[in-house]
Amino acid sequence: MEGTRTATRYAKSFIDLAIEQGTLEKAYKDMKYIAEVAKGNHEFSVFLKSPLIKTDKKKEILKTIFEGRLDKMTEAYIQLITTKKREMYLAQIAEEFINQYNTKKQILKAVVTTASGIDDATRKKVHELVKGASQSEVVLEEKINKDIIGGFIIRVGDRQIDASIARKLEDLKHEFKEGSYIKKN
Repeated sequence: MEGTRTATRYAKSFIDLAIEQGTLEKAYKDMKYIAEVAKGNHEFSVFLKSPLIKTDKKKEILKTIFEGRLDKMTEAYIQLITTKKREMYLAQIAEEFINQYNTKKQILKAVVTTASGIDDATRKKVHELVKGASQSEVVLEEKINKDIIGGFIIRVGDRQIDASIARKLEDLKHEFKEGSYIKKN
């Protein structure tokens, strides 16, 4: 809970600074990059959380990792976070920044989960369906989960449509347990 509040506060302060400086789009691109690095590299996350590595060394390493890849304001912000010993929340701050950016820009994130991925035609239909229901810009995130067997699950905000075969089998199993199926002679 503490990490979430910290990430929210730091992300809000950075988004406000980026708006004030007129660099919101650059900051968004940078935060997406930082989030990708954190998701794709477990060692990076361990490094950020390590109490054994001194703050000065972390600042030096972070500068080396991101130098030339991020806007100067973002680099300075990361150095500030590290100075305040909040670098362990950097990945969460980046994710929260992206969420706040999407809210400000009225961008909806739709997560589509399938057993084997979707083709371009289906992707386009899902995109149009979600966009038509919300009148907002839509960012589609695709996930693959073989456990759903087939069908799909779409999650937009706090709403979810579960049309997976696994869900249908679970519902059918529940119906049989309830005894709603009675054999007729």
